[in-house]
Amino acid sequence: MGNQVEKLTHLSYKEVPTADPTGVDRDDGPRIGVSYIFSNDDEDVEPQPPPQPQPYDPRLHEVECSVFYRDECIYQKSFAPGSAALSTYTPENLLNKCKPGDLVEFVSQAQYPHWAVYVGNFQVVHLHRLEVINSFLTDASQGRRGRVVNDLYRYKPLSSSAVVRNALAHVGAKERELSWRNSESFAAWCRYGKREFKIGGELRIGKQPYRLQIQLSAQRSHTLEFQSLEDLIMEKRRNDQIGRAAVLQELATHLHPAEPEEGDSNVARTTPPPGRPPAPSSEEEDGEAVAH
Repeated sequence: MGNQVEKLTHLSYKEVPTADPTGVDRDDGPRIGVSYIFSNDDEDVEPQPPPQPQPYDPRLHEVECSVFYRDECIYQKSFAPGSAALSTYTPENLLNKCKPGDLVEFVSQAQYPHWAVYVGNFQVVHLHRLEVINSFLTDASQGRRGRVVNDLYRYKPLSSSAVVRNALAHVGAKERELSWRNSESFAAWCRYGKREFKIGGELRIGKQPYRLQIQLSAQRSHTLEFQSLEDLIMEKRRNDQIGRAAVLQELATHLHPAEPEEGDSNVARTTPPPGRPPAPSSEEEDGEAVAH
């Protein structure tokens, strides 16, 4: 009936039929004029599920460090037992842990950490793309995991109501109206109220009073010195963005340790070599570049 298919079967390409030179059709093999479906696979293969993303592990990606102003420790990120918890949570679970006035940090591999102030009602205020905005926490996270980071800085905090007021008072500030280079400086200023977090909040003259101590191992560390907290935060955030392995490689390759002081054999004070540019005056974060 019409162009009926006489026979339908699966074949490998090696079984493609050819005409017999005698002109005789053989019933025990493929025949000319018969329709076939060709396949490269001798057997059906079950599709493999896509690889699952690895969970975010702060110990693998983040740099353990401390910040000192002269001899006072003002910031510490440590993985030691009993230190401030650095576990991360999905945005939905993080909401259950937040109280108004808390500082929240969203983290992801190879990205700048993003800080925000939780103001209640599932919302945060944060500096994003050259503007201070009010967002739902789940939207501000952009899919990243987060944690409450009230204990990283060791300054005395303002009351929770004052922290929320500071944050809400600057919603809508943008571009030249901004006094902070990044989301961390803005959120920390809201909580602690210290001018050191603002652009130009300190004079950069004289001795460098700030030290960023990067922990290499339980017994070894490198220390970088800065004239202002603002500059130190920029460097610390750059380290967070490039990741722990890259920081350790950079220190091993490019930084030249000075001779340690007597009684301080485990701490090497270092300065960037001439070939390395200084920390930039603007920072790319979530597509934003804050510069004055």
